[in-house]
Amino acid sequence: MIEFANPYFLLLLLTIPVFVVWYLKKGNQEEATVRYSSIELIPREMLRAGKIKINILLGIKFLILILIIFALARPRLSDTIRETKTDIIDILLVIDQSSSMLAQDFKPDRLGAAKEVAKSFIKDREGDRLGIIVFAGISFIQCPLTTDTDVLIDFADQIQIANKEHDGTAIGMAIANGINRLRDSESKSKVMILLSDGSNNRGELDPLTAADLAAKLDVKIYTVGAGTKGVAPYPVTNMWGKTVLQNVKVEVDEETLSEIAEITGGKFFRATDNKSLQNIYKEINQLERTEIEIKEYQNYTDLYNWLTIPALFLAVGFVFISRGLFRKSL
Repeated sequence: MIEFANPYFLLLLLTIPVFVVWYLKKGNQEEATVRYSSIELIPREMLRAGKIKINILLGIKFLILILIIFALARPRLSDTIRETKTDIIDILLVIDQSSSMLAQDFKPDRLGAAKEVAKSFIKDREGDRLGIIVFAGISFIQCPLTTDTDVLIDFADQIQIANKEHDGTAIGMAIANGINRLRDSESKSKVMILLSDGSNNRGELDPLTAADLAAKLDVKIYTVGAGTKGVAPYPVTNMWGKTVLQNVKVEVDEETLSEIAEITGGKFFRATDNKSLQNIYKEINQLERTEIEIKEYQNYTDLYNWLTIPALFLAVGFVFISRGLFRKSL
């Protein structure tokens, strides 16, 4: 972008029309002249040539003046240079895959709803590193930390209910697995979003002990308790081999989940349906925003030489033309 460092000099351009009017009315009469009794004595071709020469010299004068005025205004090319610094956040989605996640108080069920909000959350965190840990009676990494959202979404789609052999809820072990994945992270912020619909009943590590370890390593944990309050419809197989829905008691350990969040500086949420679960992940998304620092620098390139040099050549040319080519006294 072109701008002027001293734009007030451009006001001098307003004087040029004044000079033109003055010259046409009075200035041209002060030029060196030879008096004739009648201009009829001068050939018309000579008069026409003389007027052309005068107009050329006058045009050169005003062009030089205009170039000098613009040069005084100091035109310059302005470039904006930006330096962007982004603080990446490492986030682990820790999702319960125990059999209780088949309860249908969410649509299509708790696990299905959890997978959908996780995929939506992943799409909104482009640029950050995300990973997925799943847990039931044991925990394992579903997808390591990566910035590839397509891979993350694909792995989120593949989450299934754990088999009976590994059923249960090992919240403490899931947190420990997450800590192990984040402990060597150089990210400014390390976050876990732990979603569970039950209480810890498996694993060798107590959830609160695991939370203390997370806090010491600056890992923040947001906990989400999923499930309606009271009872929820749950698919069971009756004596005839048919799957029917049966109301079962919902047992979300809000107290433990809340303590985990408090110990690590996070926040506890309770989701009772799809909409509230979506809103929770949106709120966490806003709470944990990537910090972007942008510094702007202005780089200027002066352009006045593009005006002063042509003005100099025109001035030299004016002298040459007026004194030599046109043989006109100044």
